[in-house]
Amino acid sequence: MKTTALAVARRIAGDIVMSASPGAAMKKWRELFGVTRSEIAKRMGVNPTVISDYERGRRQPGARFVKRFVEALLEIDAERGWPVTRKLARHLTVEERGVIELRDFEEGIRFDELLAAVDGVLLTSHTAERIYGYTILDSLEAIEVFEGNEFIYIMGMTSERALIFTRVGTGRSPMIAVRVAPIKPAVVVIHGPRENVDPLAIRLAEAERLPLILSTLRSVNELVERLAKLAPSMENRGSSL
Repeated sequence: MKTTALAVARRIAGDIVMSASPGAAMKKWRELFGVTRSEIAKRMGVNPTVISDYERGRRQPGARFVKRFVEALLEIDAERGWPVTRKLARHLTVEERGVIELRDFEEGIRFDELLAAVDGVLLTSHTAERIYGYTILDSLEAIEVFEGNEFIYIMGMTSERALIFTRVGTGRSPMIAVRVAPIKPAVVVIHGPRENVDPLAIRLAEAERLPLILSTLRSVNELVERLAKLAPSMENRGSSL
């Protein structure tokens, strides 16, 4: 249940953060969970008027407050037997297809550390600063399942991450998907091309000023194992489920 609830938490947090009216989104989720302002305020250790101020747009919630808010919703739902979380998880099943691994780091890693971990060849003239996580995707399933505005759900806690596509043919489709997505990763890694990478993929990456890396590791399993050794993750952060 922990993994399922974490996926739901990311969905809720992403919806709030990306909303044009974060307060209205908070109210929507609170009501969907059947939680009163007083209940969630008590759980968060704040006055109910604070929740009211956020929901009415008098205050703008920061990332830390949103995290506490979502955790409080899940904790209350857990005490009730997870009725809402289980329902939401069913809707996320399709969206989770194609995600092989999603990790967030406690501290960022250097670009050269990522490059070495994936036995990478840098195909563009751009690099990145520190990288705070990665998402490994089965490119065939991900491109089929995800719409552009759903990329937020594979960005974990931050978009300053490596988006890693496996089972790639030439690299064109992943870069087209990234190009049309409203949120861009810090780095794109492709794994799978046996011939030359499509020049269009490289041109698209250059246009987006994105580092595009070709991983030369032999298997997806090796890729997953090498990346898992990069840095301590934040996977155990969130609700105790």
